[in-house]
Amino acid sequence: MHRLAAVAVAVVSLAALAATSASADAPPPPNGAPTDFVGLVSDDAFAAPGDYRQQQLTTQASLGVRLLRQTFDWSQIEVARGRYDLSYYDGFVGDAARAGITILPILFRAPRFRGGKAGTIAYPPKRYADLGRFGAVLVRRYGPDGTFWSQNPDVPKLPIRSWQIWNEPNLKAYWGRAPNAKQYAKLLRAAAKPIKAADPSAEIVTAGMPESKIGVPLKKFIPALYRAGAKSAFDVLAINPYGHTAAAVIRNIARARNLMRRFGDDAPIWATELGWSDSGPGGPQRVGPQGQATQLSNLIGALLRDRSSLNVRGFVYYQWRDGRPYNGKDFWGLHTGLLTRDGQPKPAYYALQQALAAGTG
Repeated sequence: MHRLAAVAVAVVSLAALAATSASADAPPPPNGAPTDFVGLVSDDAFAAPGDYRQQQLTTQASLGVRLLRQTFDWSQIEVARGRYDLSYYDGFVGDAARAGITILPILFRAPRFRGGKAGTIAYPPKRYADLGRFGAVLVRRYGPDGTFWSQNPDVPKLPIRSWQIWNEPNLKAYWGRAPNAKQYAKLLRAAAKPIKAADPSAEIVTAGMPESKIGVPLKKFIPALYRAGAKSAFDVLAINPYGHTAAAVIRNIARARNLMRRFGDDAPIWATELGWSDSGPGGPQRVGPQGQATQLSNLIGALLRDRSSLNVRGFVYYQWRDGRPYNGKDFWGLHTGLLTRDGQPKPAYYALQQALAAGTG
């Protein structure tokens, strides 16, 4: 199907869903949980401003989603040294706020003049403090006293208060092919200081760290972070706890909690990326359409049950809508959507809706 035709189908489909759900108020957050406990990745909404984006955000909010995790691509924003173009992100933040959704930005991917390089491998900046200065620019734009809100009084004020520092630094692809917990701890400390100076109440979130065969295991990476003195630099530890089943995801969170306890840390854990695919190339997360729905439903139930004992800050499902193969390559992560590529809801969409409604009863 032609891309524009697919988007048109999605707008019509989601309009019907939003109209159906509009008759009842969106479910509140689970009892005692933060307002933004339920999150999504929605790269499709980010990439398509206008009617399509607004419809997706409205529908997401109707389900009880109150947070979107989104990369704020440093290499695209700082267009020259000290010169920032935030016009596209202004539109995204504003559209999300109108839908009652806040943002968890991932501060990621250094510009070439800050140490980054062209290609798919992400390199940290040569001077780690540069990332903190970039973060402070964003705080001054979108934080509690941000100029975006004063300049746009018609937009409901939903300031960004949480900032995620980098993504998956225990993988070679996101740390210049050489993951190093001690180096990441230095980046975390250097980035946190300017952000906290700009907003003392800011919540510093570590990069989401996955348990992956192609990266440094968390049983090594997390302790190394603490030994490098990272504990004082963050408020929330984030992991991307993918697992074949909901029970496996909970076990990954529990293992991270146990590692933190070894270092006397009871900070919250944020599960900032997880999901299952219903189709596509094989992998441990491909579980079929009904399996995707079942695992998501089971996970929400388990998180609500164990939220307090594991001190879970929230979770982010990856992602809202299936993606297209790019560069001729397909993989299971392009099939984790709650919606198909043409915008039709999968069983997992209804599983999320029902599980969140039940969890607030």
